[in-house]
Amino acid sequence: MAPKASEISTPIRERQRAYKPVQPMRFRPGPATIACVSFLCLLIGLLFLALQIRTIFSDQLKQEYSGLVLEGIERAESARNLVRVWQQQADDSIARSGQSKHPGHPEQPDDYRRARIDLAARIASLAALVNASPSAAPRVPQSALLPDANLDDTDALLAVESVYWRAQRNNDSADARTRITRVASTLIVLSACVFGALITALGMYAKRTRQLAGESHKFEHAALHDAMTGLPNRRKLFATLAETAAGLSSSAGNPTLPKIAVIYIDLDGFKQVNDSLGHRVGDEFLIAVSKRFRKTVRLVDVVARFGGDEFVVLVREFSTNAELEAIAQRLIDCVLQTDEQMGIGFVRASVGIASFPNPVRDYHQLVAAADATMYQVKRNGKNGYAFATRVS
Repeated sequence: MAPKASEISTPIRERQRAYKPVQPMRFRPGPATIACVSFLCLLIGLLFLALQIRTIFSDQLKQEYSGLVLEGIERAESARNLVRVWQQQADDSIARSGQSKHPGHPEQPDDYRRARIDLAARIASLAALVNASPSAAPRVPQSALLPDANLDDTDALLAVESVYWRAQRNNDSADARTRITRVASTLIVLSACVFGALITALGMYAKRTRQLAGESHKFEHAALHDAMTGLPNRRKLFATLAETAAGLSSSAGNPTLPKIAVIYIDLDGFKQVNDSLGHRVGDEFLIAVSKRFRKTVRLVDVVARFGGDEFVVLVREFSTNAELEAIAQRLIDCVLQTDEQMGIGFVRASVGIASFPNPVRDYHQLVAAADATMYQVKRNGKNGYAFATRVS
């Protein structure tokens, strides 16, 4: 008896369900493989960068060479213009004298001959540059180097050379910009490949770094500023003074070189405020007068609390002593206004002024000179200002 179709098909279906096709093996690169590939990509990128940078330097040298040639062309054109001027003057002189202009006319003026010789010398300098160029530049013929060379030929030569070398410089500049763009793009890609793995680690420390930076800024600000008034302290003052004086030294020889000055302020009678009214009132007075000092000077100037009831203003630029007198008077008025506002009645200011580089020749002595001048004001009756004398 023949088996039924259902009896045959069922075992086949079971075998088909039991059969599992073999999955092909997939390549999974390990850390070492990734590191090798990354290192190889880095080497290729660095090699590409080296070639591009070398070409950029070559393009820059070409631009500089083109610039030298163009400068030579400009000097030759200036000499040619001078020849044209003297030639025109000679022609005008001939026309006024009624003489005929012909090749047999007497010699040209000495200025004209000197101008022709100068033109020939500049053409010779230009020829030395152009003819030494490795590029296929239009050469300067020997006939153009003679003092009696045809001026029309000289004009045509300078025009041709100017057009060629300007185009050459523009082409080299465009090539350099293109290569710089390639270098920048390559650097971006390499940076992404090399430092991409560090992003996660850097993120873990970002918040902590910001916290430390904030704390460091607070510490730095506290180290350079007075805690009560918020003004810069003497350390900050001396650092700013040195920086400002260094800027003046780097501009030495400038006829319009600005000057700097230090204004030293001491509060007369302030000790009596602390003794009679208490330190709280004294502190309030210092805070109030500090705010007025800060408002009465320019933003570029520095108002510092030098210590106790002494303040120093660094004037970072002035032209005349009249400006310093106006500033000093405003500072004295600030003390008087603060005194009147708080109803004290006896606090005034003695002010000493010293400027650099005249009369104080060394900026390190500016503060000391202003301080000594301030004490002279105290000895002469207080509540005023005076200028320091010459200090070597």
